[in-house]
Amino acid sequence: MPTTDGSSPAAASVLAVLGVGVVAADSPVLRADDAAATRGDGCFEGCRLRRGPDGANAVDKLDAHLARMTRSADALAIPFDERAWRRLIAEAAAAWNSPDEAAVKLLLSRGTPTSGPTGFVLITPLSAESRRLRATGLKVITLARGLESGAFADAPWLLGGVKTLSYAVNMAAFREAERRGADDVVFLSSDGLVLEAPTASVVWSVGRTLFTTPTGATGILGGTTQQLLFERAATAGWTTAERLVTLDELQAADVIWLVSSVRGPVDVVELDGKPRTRHPDLDSEIRRLCGF
Repeated sequence: MPTTDGSSPAAASVLAVLGVGVVAADSPVLRADDAAATRGDGCFEGCRLRRGPDGANAVDKLDAHLARMTRSADALAIPFDERAWRRLIAEAAAAWNSPDEAAVKLLLSRGTPTSGPTGFVLITPLSAESRRLRATGLKVITLARGLESGAFADAPWLLGGVKTLSYAVNMAAFREAERRGADDVVFLSSDGLVLEAPTASVVWSVGRTLFTTPTGATGILGGTTQQLLFERAATAGWTTAERLVTLDELQAADVIWLVSSVRGPVDVVELDGKPRTRHPDLDSEIRRLCGF
């Protein structure tokens, strides 16, 4: 039933383990010698769960997320059984007992030499911070990533475009943003070009053209929501393109969004201390195209 302020009560988390199924949400999952804990050796996906018109819970863009997770697992040489993961995700989704949207994490670790790979699905309520930022927009700073924009071109061992568990640098960037009174970060290459956010794609508009940074040599992660946006925008009167731009060129854009699967597209209202004008109608169109 609703709470006294009219909101829904917080839902309990759901945890499902590969090869086991749904377990108590506080169950231990990783051994102390699991490669996820000792090396960050694994991959993951962050997704959004919501209730569909048929009343069943479903993960947005599940095919795209599983395709990307397959690529990540292949790059890491970790076995990935897509059918088993689909069954596990369906079981976890069915156990989610709230009508509210939720955050879903799919995690695959190399595991241990004796146990083999470890995998689990964790469903948690959407954070209050994500809801707040959707409404207020983002204050963003830029930080150097320390690599040239083409550093990943001939270096597959750098795992460009792979959604690995090694997110310590990204979390450090968020802490630096918080220290400076900002909400998020846009990484810049050492040659001064725009890359990505720690957990989101950078998208910007100039007129009726949407831009994003190209993947490949830049090493950035191809965003599933950014890709969906560009597909739908192309049929809604937009032109779409990939382009490497400088910070000054990004500042000159009409609107800048950081686009992710759980939080969705959120417009940037301040970049490196410079306020940006909001465009509610345009922002609403982009959110609709992204499915938010």
